[in-house]
Amino acid sequence: MTPWPEGYGRRVYDTLDSTLSEAARLQQELTAPTWILALEQTAARGRRGRSWATPRGNFAATLMMPRKEPPGVAALRSFVASLALYRAFVAVTGREDAFALKWPNDVLLRGGKVAGILLESVGEHLAIGVGVNLAHGPAAGSLEARALPAVTLREAGANVSAEEFLDVLAREYAGLEEQFTTYGFSTIRSAWLAHAARLGEVITARTMRDEMTGVFEDVDSAGNLILRTRDGAVPITAADVFF
Repeated sequence: MTPWPEGYGRRVYDTLDSTLSEAARLQQELTAPTWILALEQTAARGRRGRSWATPRGNFAATLMMPRKEPPGVAALRSFVASLALYRAFVAVTGREDAFALKWPNDVLLRGGKVAGILLESVGEHLAIGVGVNLAHGPAAGSLEARALPAVTLREAGANVSAEEFLDVLAREYAGLEEQFTTYGFSTIRSAWLAHAARLGEVITARTMRDEMTGVFEDVDSAGNLILRTRDGAVPITAADVFF
C-alpha cells in the first residue's frame, strides 16, 4: 500500500460535475494542500474551455493549494505536476522509456496522449487539475484536427484504479513539490527536459495569433518553450504544440 504524503488532504467523491469546480467551492475551507478525486465527472473541462471526457474507470483529480508565490512562479507547477505524473506512470507500469513529456502540460505514452494538466488560479489558491486515461480514451472523432491520438495506461499493462493511482501520484507530487519549494525551478526543469518529447526536433507551435515552426531547443527558467526559427530563438509563453 502506498503511504499517503504527510500534510496533504484527500477527498474522494463518487460523482462530481468537475473536480476543479468542487475545488473552487471548497476554497474557503481548504487551508492545506488537498487532493480532490472524482470517480466520474459529468462536466469536465480542459485547456481553453475544451471538454474532457472522464468516464468511470479513468482518473480525474484536482490538487488545491494555497498560493504563496507570484502567478508566474506558481504556474511552473505544471512542470512539477507533469513530472510527478511521469514518475507515477513509471511506478505503476515499470516502463520508463514508454513515456514522454509534451510541453506545456501533457504526458505521452508511445506518442499518444495519456494525460493532461490544467492550472487555474482560484482566489488565493492554485488548482492543478489532472486527467488520465487509465482505462478509456475519447473517441477518435471527438479529437481536434492534428491532435495526437488518445491512448490509455492500460495499454502499457497497468490495471490500476483511480484511488490507487491517486496514492501513487500524491506521493510523487509531494516529493517534487518539496524539491521545487526548496531549490526552485532549476532541478525540476532539468529533470523535465530529460524526458521531453521531440527536444531538438522540428515542431509547430500555434498561439492565439499565429503559427511558428522551428526546432524545440529548450525550456527557459520561466517555463517558456524556446523555438529556434529562421529569425532566431523565439520564447513562447503559451501555445498548442504539434509534431
